[in-house]
Amino acid sequence: MDNEEIYSGCHRAIQERYGQRALADRTAEVIVHSTFTEQEITFITERDFLFLSSVDPTGHPTVSYKGGAPGFVQIENNELVFPCYDGNGMFISMGNIAAEPKVGLLFMDFERPRRLRVQGLARLDESVTRDAYPGAMFLVRVTPLQIFVNCPRYVHKYKHVETSRYVPNEDGTARLAEWKRLPVVQDVLSPADRDAATKAGLISLDEYGAKVEAGDG
Repeated sequence: MDNEEIYSGCHRAIQERYGQRALADRTAEVIVHSTFTEQEITFITERDFLFLSSVDPTGHPTVSYKGGAPGFVQIENNELVFPCYDGNGMFISMGNIAAEPKVGLLFMDFERPRRLRVQGLARLDESVTRDAYPGAMFLVRVTPLQIFVNCPRYVHKYKHVETSRYVPNEDGTARLAEWKRLPVVQDVLSPADRDAATKAGLISLDEYGAKVEAGDG
């Protein structure tokens, strides 16, 4: 891969200022590529979360966390695919992708530790292919442009404790989010969620805050 596809003048200026240009070039030559290796596919499909960065129409970047069961991210013909699950209705990242396809993804393993970065072009897939991903509202498909590992030396080690209880089941059903039991959102929920909230019982903002503080949010 041509290093000038990776580095722009802003990067070169800092590399030159700190005497790192030769190292930057060698690093890119050794690690940056655009086709997933078998090892990278295994690493990605074992993960149960990722960090997704996108850019809004004004050029402002944002980053979000996406979680699921291990294997919720798949590689299909060198295209990275993951589901968009039910959220808070804002669709910040998804709206950004609809307007500007450039994205960055960071995959982490805090136990080994290890990290992998993917830069690419994303698109929303609202076709019936989402049925292969239980619980998905639609899919995000990413064509990779740059794939590379990062040095893990500053990654702190953490132990995986448990999978979120809100991850969709194999049949696509999922537990109701606790915040959907707040009175302030009842009039804007879907009928199904409103019925589920009524059955579970409404809670106050203070009660919800206590649940979040207790790790039960």
